[in-house]
Amino acid sequence: MINIPSISPIGLVPPINGAQTKTTPAEATESFASFLKNAIDSVAAQEQNVHTVTDQFLIGEVDENKVMIATQQAELSLNLTAQIRNKVIEAYQEIMRTQI
Repeated sequence: MINIPSISPIGLVPPINGAQTKTTPAEATESFASFLKNAIDSVAAQEQNVHTVTDQFLIGEVDENKVMIATQQAELSLNLTAQIRNKVIEAYQEIMRTQI
């Protein structure tokens, strides 16, 4: 039986109550930058996993189902990363179009 890891949450959900933490713009930027770095590292790790599983398949250590699952996971992660990039570019372009 194949052990399929569960989907992990993207990040912590901010508290809903009225006591919100105050962060400076620099802290928010650093937090967002670290989030993006972790997401990109995760995509790179999944890509490396696909290469490893494919190599194991070629020498007969794993079956094709595991290769397909790893490939689909990496493809979904890459598609999500591309969508996030597109949304960031759209937001940047919208900000640049804003008249002051």
